[in-house]
Order: sequence, then structure tokens, then C-alpha cells
Amino acid sequence: MFSCPIQVRMSDLDPFNHVNNGAQCHYFDMGRSRFFEYAFQTEIDWLSFKYVLVHVELDFKAPIRFHDDLACESEVTEVGNSSFKMVQRLVDHRTGEVKTICHCAVVYFDRDANKSERIPDTDREMLEGLKGQ
Repeated sequence: MFSCPIQVRMSDLDPFNHVNNGAQCHYFDMGRSRFFEYAFQTEIDWLSFKYVLVHVELDFKAPIRFHDDLACESEVTEVGNSSFKMVQRLVDHRTGEVKTICHCAVVYFDRDANKSERIPDTDREMLEGLKGQ
């Protein structure tokens, strides 16, 4: 499973001193971005990158606080014809507590034609190889 550290910032906190739910979406975006760079072994050019987030579902398990040692864990769970699914977790590495779980779907997308396309075989093989890791 791929993991990257997440920095909690003061501006991410809500009036209850918890990380705001909206800020957690940004954490998952960062984790997914770092995962893509790891998976494709390159810095991503977001203006030409052909994968687009099309579904996201969050389960908030426990509050995230400023001093949590937070990381975003990401893994591929399923690869389809034009999309793949991921599960991501925000975890306090000091305690092992899972704070939030994200289920998402990502589509291979032709921006010019404005429609999804079949995932290229080389990408499919790479994504299949990352399943469950």
C-alpha cells in the first residue's frame, strides 16, 4: 500500500479543533496525486493527465486533530475497462487509528472528445500489479 505524509495546518481546523471535512478531501487529493506519481514513475502534468476523479465517498471514523501524525494510504482495489477503484485511508501513524476512509473511482478520460476511453493495456497491467499493495 502506498503511503504519503499529510501536514495538518491550523487553517484546516474547524471550531471544534478538528480537521474540517472539506480539508480532508484535499488530503485525499494529495494522497491520490502522490500515488499517481508513484504509480506512473513521473511528475504528473495535470493539464494533459488523462485520469479524472468521478466518484468519491467518505466515511468519517474519528476526528483528526492538529498534532496527529497523519498519512494518506492509497491502494487500487479494482480495475475495469475505462476506470479503476481505489480505497484511501487517513491514518494516525503514531496510534494506527484510521480516521477517515475514502472510496473513489477514477476514469481514463479523453478531454478533447469529452468522454471516457478504455484504459491503455500498459496502464492496466501497472494498475493490476498495484492491486492490494
